[in-house]
Amino acid sequence: MADINILVCDDDKEIAGAIEIYLRNEGYNVFKAYDGLQALETARRENLHLIIMDIMMPNMDGVQATMKIREEKNIPIIMLSAKSEDYDKITGLNVGADDYVTKPFNPLELIARVKSQIRRYVNLGSIAGTQAVEGVYSSGGLVVDDSQKTVTLDGEQVVVTPIEFGILKFLTENAGRVFSIGQIYEAVWNEPAYNPENTVAVHIRRIREKIEIDPKNPKYLKVVWGIGYKIEKI
Repeated sequence: MADINILVCDDDKEIAGAIEIYLRNEGYNVFKAYDGLQALETARRENLHLIIMDIMMPNMDGVQATMKIREEKNIPIIMLSAKSEDYDKITGLNVGADDYVTKPFNPLELIARVKSQIRRYVNLGSIAGTQAVEGVYSSGGLVVDDSQKTVTLDGEQVVVTPIEFGILKFLTENAGRVFSIGQIYEAVWNEPAYNPENTVAVHIRRIREKIEIDPKNPKYLKVVWGIGYKIEKI
């Protein structure tokens, strides 16, 4: 596997340093930043494969930095925050984060989440040299190309994050079938589902905003109340 570069951004230098030690012990290359502006500069300068981003920081907070980075790159972002309220988690996911860890965190849990995101990013072919499995899945004008790792709608490419691609691939590959939130989470995140409702719902909403003309009256990505979601077979 190619070298994996991870950016750790936290204004608490002790926390950033501790995370760096855990990551380096796993064989990852680590860059550090102490505010959102530094994180943005590093993301533009270095070939990163994952970012661990604190929310509350000076100069530019993690939410603003994530929004800026998402305009340019689709690499996985794990957000950190001392707050545990659902609002903060949903805010982070809404602006493009792929996962969320609340401080104080168990280092083993953080490493497990890092490995999960890196594994998914590699499997999606985002690291040079990765061989992807052939496969094109479609429903009407929606086409998910697993060989090229692209999503197109009526011939126009749709920019999606790795998690969004994973959800679309899973549902489009099984168009017409309904999956529960837990099934979607376990298939895409590749880990047991534990209270996944908010996480999945936020990503579904973001996908709808990208592929639906009217997200409140979707053509492709539909909810089956009380059961889950499906890609309509068109």
